[in-house]
This record gives sequence, structure tokens and C-alpha cells, in this order.
Amino acid sequence: MEKGKIHIYTGDGHGKTPAALGEALYAAAEGRQVIVIQFMKGRGLCENEFTRRLEPEIKFFCFEKTDTEYAELTSKQQEDETMNIRNGINFAKKVLSTGGCDLLILDEVLGLLDVGIITIEDLKILLSAKDEETTIIMTGIQLKDEVISLADEISKIESIPIA
Repeated sequence: MEKGKIHIYTGDGHGKTPAALGEALYAAAEGRQVIVIQFMKGRGLCENEFTRRLEPEIKFFCFEKTDTEYAELTSKQQEDETMNIRNGINFAKKVLSTGGCDLLILDEVLGLLDVGIITIEDLKILLSAKDEETTIIMTGIQLKDEVISLADEISKIESIPIA
């Protein structure tokens, strides 16, 4: 994977996050620092003993406080989690502006657009904090037309029905 590029893994198929994590393993094996921020997955992989063993090369962050996925929360819980998720976006911006890693994975960040937690403009501002060397991978099921122009490479992962 070329340094400094923006990659998107999208589509209705399973495997977007595993593909991004595979890139994280490759980058770590090359001596690069990786940060993974998961959104819309509750606590995701952040409370996992295995992922903690990958540190310091690969660091996982989740800003959501519940184990429940966002869509299943009450409106009050969603309001609280929206604030936590925005803290995660601000953390990502800080990581990018300080050159805090070589590869930043924003897992399910495109889903934040779908539920209105962030806007396309918010995403553009976040990505503008990136330096020339940092690579970003974003994942999400839906790919809005406005996001396509932000990427250097897009991979679509689809489910194919088996008869």
C-alpha cells in the first residue's frame, strides 16, 4: 500500500474490516505505527486481550461506551454516544495533525455519514489534517458520491448469492 493515500473499503459484503486489519498487520510487520479507530460497533475490538498484545505497533481505540451497536440504542443513548463518537473524530484529527501514526484506519466512519453524526464537510476537514506520509483506510457499507472524490483507491466488497 502506497504511503500517504486514502483508501476506502465499501460494499454490502462481509470483510471490509478484516481487509483493513490485514493492511494493519502488513504495515506493522514493516515497522510502521498503526492506529485503528472503530465506530458504530459498540466497544468493538477495544476490550479484547488479543488486540492489546498487538501494541505498541497496532493500537485500537473505541470511543463508544456501550457494548450495543448504535442502531440498537435508545434515542437518549444515541445522543450520548454521538458525543463520544465526535470525541473519536476529534482524536483522529489530532492523530493526523501530529503525524501520530503511519496508517490510520477509520473503521465504519462512512456509517457516521449515514446516521448524520458527521457530514461530508466534517469528513473533508478531518482528511485535510493528513500529512503527505500518513495513509488512511476508511470503511463503511454505503459510499456517497461526494466521498468518492476524496479517495485515491476504492475497493468494493460484495456478497454474491450462491444458488
